[in-house]
This record gives sequence, structure tokens and C-alpha cells, in this order.
Amino acid sequence: FGIEQEYTMFDFTGKHPYGWPKNGYPGPQGPYYCGVGMDKVAGRKVVEAHYRACLYAGVKICGSNAEVMPSQWEYQVGPCLGIEMGDHLWISRWILNRVAEEFNIVISFDPKPIPGDWNGAGCHTNISTEVMRQEGGYDKIVEAIKLMEKKPMEHIIEYDPTGGDDNRRRLTGLHETASIDEFSWGVAHRGCSIRIPRSVADEKKGYFEDRRPSSNADPYSVTNRIVMTICLGQ
Repeated sequence: FGIEQEYTMFDFTGKHPYGWPKNGYPGPQGPYYCGVGMDKVAGRKVVEAHYRACLYAGVKICGSNAEVMPSQWEYQVGPCLGIEMGDHLWISRWILNRVAEEFNIVISFDPKPIPGDWNGAGCHTNISTEVMRQEGGYDKIVEAIKLMEKKPMEHIIEYDPTGGDDNRRRLTGLHETASIDEFSWGVAHRGCSIRIPRSVADEKKGYFEDRRPSSNADPYSVTNRIVMTICLGQ
């Protein structure tokens, strides 16, 4: 497994997004994703301090980037085997909150912290088994996706701590999401429930990405549900 953890920074009140104008909103989304410069990003010191603290703690962190909505960030943890995924992601969240204290910043894992025309926050989960990474593994990837297609709501229930209510605010079919009520998959398509990366389709082996888990999802529940569906047939 490998999980992409998105989150949003708020000021010390926990109500106002960090770095946003006090009266009004920042410019429309577009220039902030993987941005650089004070007019594009806010909070990079927190991001880099968190990364270093995770490395020091032995967390398998492997990347970070600014996200689509200003003051929204992401970091990636993995690859991890089985239950280890939950262990590493959970402690990384604790470290993030602890580091943010030093900067008087509040971290939100809410999947839709700002209503309206702003991206939500997810916990995209990347999955592969040994056979998927071998030659001809693409067929095994498609098989796994088709098994998940048969159990859409069983997964949705486990993909946020409220049984799907939190995710319903985020999975609208807009802002790089698929509708919570529809299952879809495709290659290099960010608007699908499950995305197969372009490189995987070209190489015919690798992994796939479930884009449905919410940013506040329990990683143990998410990975358990996936294993039950694609490995145990339950």
C-alpha cells in the first residue's frame, strides 16, 4: 500500500484557512497545485519540518506537495505491507499536528473543509499485490478492480469514520472526484473512483489508485476492506 494524505492548514482559531485573505477569498484554483512562491503557497515550513520529523521517527514518508486549494497540502507514505500502512500513516498524522503547534497552525483532516468551488481532501490509496507487479500483472489489476466494482457501498462505508456521510460532501463528481453513488474506473482519469496510472497501462504491470477514501479515513479500515475484497473474496 501507499497512501496520499491530504490536509488543510487553518490559523490558530481553527476556522480561517491559513494564509487566506481576512476578508474574502484567494483567487480561483489553478496556480496553487505544486506551486512555489508566497503568492502560491502558505505553510511550507510546517510541511518541511513535518517531513524531517517523520524521517527521524522512522515513518515511511516519501514525498509532499502543495495541493489544488490554497493552504491544502499532501504527503505520501509507503510503500507499506499490510497493517503496517495504518501504523505509519497514523503516527505521521500525530507528528503533523504536533509540528503544527510550533507554528500556531491547526491541521484539519476534514474531507471538505471549505464549501463551494474548492477541492476537498482525500486519502488516495495505492494498491498492488506481488502478481500485479510482475509481467502481465495488468490483468490482475483489472480483476481486482472488477471485484471492488461489485462492492461499492461496502467500501464507501469504511472509507470515512461516519459511514460515508463525510465523504458525501466531497465525492460529488466535481473537483477531481467521482460521484459517491457511482463506481467508475479508467486510465489516467482523476474523475474516476479508481485510477490506473498511465505508466502502469503502458508497462502492463504495477498498481492502481482508489481515490475514494476521505482525508479523515481510518487507514486500518480502508486497507482491511481492500484486502477482504481483492484477496479474500469477502
